[in-house]
Amino acid sequence: MKKLTVLLLIMLCAMQVKATEQKFIRISTDATDLILQVAPNGRLYQSYYGSKLMNEVDIKNLPYYVHAGSDGSVTPRGWEVYAGSGAEDYFEPAIAITHNDGNPSTILRYVSSERKEITGGTETIILLRDDKYPVDVTLHYATYPKENIIKTWSEIKHQEKKPVTLWRYASTILYFNNANYFLTEFSSDWAREAQMSTQQLQFGKKILDTKLGSRAAMHVQPFFQLGLEQPAQEQQGNVLVGTIGWTGNFRFTFEIDNVGNLRVIPAINPYASTYELKPNEVFTTPEFIFTLSNQGTGKASRNLHTWARKYQINNGQGDRLTLLNNWENTYFDFNQELLGNLMKEAKHLGVDMFLLDDGWFGNKHPRNDDHAGLGDWEAMRSKLPGGIPALIQLSKEAGVKFGIWIEPEMVNPKSDLFEAHPEWAIRLPNRETYYYRNQLVLDMSNPKVQDYVFNVVDKIMTENPEMAYFKWDCNSPITNIYSPYLENKQGQLYIDHVRGVYNVFNRVKAKYPNLPIMLCSGGGARCDYEALKYFTEFWCSDNTDPIERIYIQWGFSQIFPSKAMCAHVTSWNKNTSVKFRTDIASMCKLGFDLGLKDLNADELTYCQDAVANWKRLKKVILDGEQYRLVSPYDCNHMSIMYVAPDKNKSVLFAYDIHPRFQEKLLPIKLQGLNPEQMYKVEEINLMPGVASTLDVNGKIFSGDYLMKVGLNAFTTTNANSRVIEITAQ
Repeated sequence: MKKLTVLLLIMLCAMQVKATEQKFIRISTDATDLILQVAPNGRLYQSYYGSKLMNEVDIKNLPYYVHAGSDGSVTPRGWEVYAGSGAEDYFEPAIAITHNDGNPSTILRYVSSERKEITGGTETIILLRDDKYPVDVTLHYATYPKENIIKTWSEIKHQEKKPVTLWRYASTILYFNNANYFLTEFSSDWAREAQMSTQQLQFGKKILDTKLGSRAAMHVQPFFQLGLEQPAQEQQGNVLVGTIGWTGNFRFTFEIDNVGNLRVIPAINPYASTYELKPNEVFTTPEFIFTLSNQGTGKASRNLHTWARKYQINNGQGDRLTLLNNWENTYFDFNQELLGNLMKEAKHLGVDMFLLDDGWFGNKHPRNDDHAGLGDWEAMRSKLPGGIPALIQLSKEAGVKFGIWIEPEMVNPKSDLFEAHPEWAIRLPNRETYYYRNQLVLDMSNPKVQDYVFNVVDKIMTENPEMAYFKWDCNSPITNIYSPYLENKQGQLYIDHVRGVYNVFNRVKAKYPNLPIMLCSGGGARCDYEALKYFTEFWCSDNTDPIERIYIQWGFSQIFPSKAMCAHVTSWNKNTSVKFRTDIASMCKLGFDLGLKDLNADELTYCQDAVANWKRLKKVILDGEQYRLVSPYDCNHMSIMYVAPDKNKSVLFAYDIHPRFQEKLLPIKLQGLNPEQMYKVEEINLMPGVASTLDVNGKIFSGDYLMKVGLNAFTTTNANSRVIEITAQ
């Protein structure tokens, strides 16, 4: 009887809501609707998030979600777009504030909304206000209709007489009402980045977070896939794919409530980050970027890739440089003459640029290993008597561009910088200092440190305007967590540090807008879309074993386009061939990190041909639509392909990882082609003197045939690879 009474109350409340004229805010792409509703109590609720509704008239029939209390009362809670704390909601809030009078509650009510056009789409701006305290929250929703992408963030400010304390500050909340939820996370550790695993969510909270301070990732990456009703699948099913743009501590909260509804809350991690917000100061949360696909993760990824190239990644529609790096070849042991010879090797290989890695700087504290020199960005005279200008001249003589490695946010205790400014390093004043990789993180909350870091780049560029590229590293997370600059405001360190990093990135981009820069951070630890506003690409992992790279690159490809993912051919795992290693790297932005002296004549010729093929096909590989055809998680093989926007050219990559003895081989069914177009199939990247064993090499098929019947491109050979060019006739 009691349950029946509660049900009747809910129905009555819903009827009352429908009888009242409601305000709906429709946030749409070509494929998706996110519909918000202002309830009679003036608060903003999510009414719908799903496939786009065909009829505008149906929107007025959408309910907002209500809660029946045990005492028979009915309150509208549980689906509030920016839920506050300290009132009637028992679950995780979006915002939590302690006011001047000690009151910890926040209840926001709708004030106004507006829309404006932005590049590629529309931005909806919604103002909410607490009616008891002078606190405003502005919600932003930027929609990109063709790409089916929404990104959202919030701005928090107040006009109380004294600072208030922020202790929750989410970017948004999304709600789902499904029978089952399956979370795919991307986790592991250094050299095993973006390993995928899936679990079913149950009642309570599942939290993915990091506490690294200076970078987004190490043990878990800042993105996820959420399968609705079933685990996320490549080609079918409903899936939410989301990622947060924050190069620091993040937190995703997935909370299932007592009636089986799910709230997804992306945010800066509030760990050790109670923030003192001054009157009229604006606290801006990170962008949460998401897409809802009813055609599986493949479609979601392609939407993200296209959007990122157009609107988010620095120079996302521009070119990318192939390169030869010296790190795996020489480590710290090199001199000016040796580097000049390596530049000639780069030219002989056919790449665009030579990249000088770590170990080129420091005089009083020479950088001959990782114990000294960070902070002293002057060329080491004993190794490089002519300095950077001589290296650029050598590169010009060799006929390649020149790039250089820096790690300007870090300092070694053995350095001129630390001796002059120990107060610039983040470290505890009264405990033994812990050194991660023999270094400390500079305090980027300090404007003087920001100036110093910017000047590292600016000085090199001013003195060497022909510098073509930077590899910007960040190896250490923040340890010894204390800022001498912030003194009694240590709760702001993690947040103000990242904001300081962005201030520097902004200044570099403003002065050098066309400068290509790679994000590197102990491998793939800086892999977020905020940092990529300023950088052209990122290093996926220090692990370049081609077998492991299959899984790492597969994982990152779920979120990022190949254009943003750097992959180098190295000597890791010499049990695999140079061809296999090169073909693995060729499905991303190609580079090399080995000495040509380590290659025999056929291997060198092969690499030269592979570089030429990659450069010829890079518009397809870097700017085409990506289709993940066969997952390494499902079998002993992997296949991925890229299709040009006009569908006239495609490149198929097929890899045999560790085939079983006499295992059954299945054809690879291609995707994304024009079914009515005829295509020639031709294997490329072949070793000199080795003919293709592809049984249909050189033959012509319809796109329909290739997508329905497929190609027998897999073999039973361990660590074998095929690259197949598919050309419209």
